[in-house]
Parts: sequence; structure tokens; C-alpha cells
Amino acid sequence: MLYIIGLGLGDEKDITLRGLEAVKKSQKIYMEAYTSLLSFGLSSDGLSNLEKFYGKPITLADREMVEEKAGNMIEEAIDNDIAFLVVGDPFGATTHSDLVVRAKKLGVKVEVVHNASVMNAVGICGLQLYHYGETVSIPFFTDTWRPDSFYEKIKKNRALGLHTLCLLDIRVKEPTFESLCRGGKKQYEPPRYMSVNTAIEQLLEVEEKRGESVYGEETECVGFARLGAEDQKIVSGTMKQLESVDFGAPLHCLVIVGKTHPVEEEMLEFYKLEAAN
Repeated sequence: MLYIIGLGLGDEKDITLRGLEAVKKSQKIYMEAYTSLLSFGLSSDGLSNLEKFYGKPITLADREMVEEKAGNMIEEAIDNDIAFLVVGDPFGATTHSDLVVRAKKLGVKVEVVHNASVMNAVGICGLQLYHYGETVSIPFFTDTWRPDSFYEKIKKNRALGLHTLCLLDIRVKEPTFESLCRGGKKQYEPPRYMSVNTAIEQLLEVEEKRGESVYGEETECVGFARLGAEDQKIVSGTMKQLESVDFGAPLHCLVIVGKTHPVEEEMLEFYKLEAAN
């Protein structure tokens, strides 16, 4: 059996009872470590906290392992119970459909254990989940690469009066350009996590370039940091206001507010810049 288990957003205790039971009976445990991180996972003792709590050793599965060697993990699950741990929900922001398809083709049973994801946890700010349009990803700009495909999606959402969840770039274990050119042993860039401030800066740069008045400095937004953790930070305000707020440590995400209902507005008031400070 291959168990794909969501860990939730906070810390090691956010696993469900069903997920914990699956971990306890698994012979080997892998933890996905490239799309997102638990709030404590950014510290050096993150994995040891997990291992202590679950009472089992855990193998970190980075992007290369999941994309290139996932077959080995699936083959192990033919005769053993294998757990693959995913921050958030297994089918939340990042889909693990490929893993499921490959396992099923080999006749391996798959059991998915769901948990909280950024996709539903943003509901805490009061904006109703069924008033959201398509989710967009904001990648880090470089000197030569400044994609703006997200602009059209935000435009469609706003035309319909819908809110837009912006997931912000995470760059973990990215090979350096030099090591890719040289070949041989890969060297990696230091990890980078996009902040709400950088996201807004890039969004405004794209609006200035496109000039279609889809949003602007006075557009209402909600910034989130460490969603689901005890020290989560949620601030509501205009893009201009949020651009100068210190949201602290990662992970961050941003919601561009669409047309609001009075009940939504009442809840948002609790997170207004003045109220949040």
C-alpha cells in the first residue's frame, strides 16, 4: 500500500488520527520537501520533531527524487506499506496525481489521507471560498524572465467580481545556472521564499506594463504569512499599504479582493492594517 498523507499547515501535531495510524504501520516514510514546508520545517530541527512525534525515521524526498526516482518508492509499496508525507493536502496546491497514476498502473493500492490546505485555510480572513476565481502563481522575476500570464487570469476573476488567491514562489534546491552549463555535480542556489511585498511589487510592475487597470495601488488585498501556524499573520489593506508591512518569516500568500458581501467586509475589518497592528 502507498499512503499519501497530508500533514496540514501548522506543525507535526496537525496530522489527522487516520494519517498518524498509517504512518505508524508503514515500513518506510518519505517526506516531500520541495513544494512547501511546515512552519517548523524551516528550522534545523524540523525533521527531528517529525521523527520524534511519529516515532519513525523519515527520508526527505526532494524534487529530483520525486520526479526521477519515484518509481523506486512505488515499487517498494508493492510488498510494503510506504507513507509519502505532503505538507497541506495531497491534492491541494500541488497535485500528486502523477504518483497515483503510476502506482495504480503497477497495481499498487493507494490510500489518500486529506488535511487542511492553503486553498481552504485562506477562508480565515472572511472572504467566502466559493467567491474565489482561478488561483494564480507568482514566480520570481529575473533580469531576463518576467512572465505575466497570471495577469489575464486575474483580469477574468476581477471582471466576474471574484477574489484571486496568489500562491507565491518557493525556490528550494534549484541548480545554479553555472552548474547546469558545466554538467557534472550539481550545485544549488540558496533557498528563496517570495514575500507578500515582492509579490505586490511584481504585480504592480506588470500592471504598469500592461496598463489595462485590472488592479492598482489602491486595490484591496489580504496578505498572509505562516498560515495555520500559531504565529500566523493576516493583514488586510491596499496594495500600497501591504507593500510596506513586515510579514516576517515565510511562507506567504496573497489574496486580491474582488466584489465583497457585507458579511465578508465585517470579517475583513478585523484584519485591517490599523486593527492588525
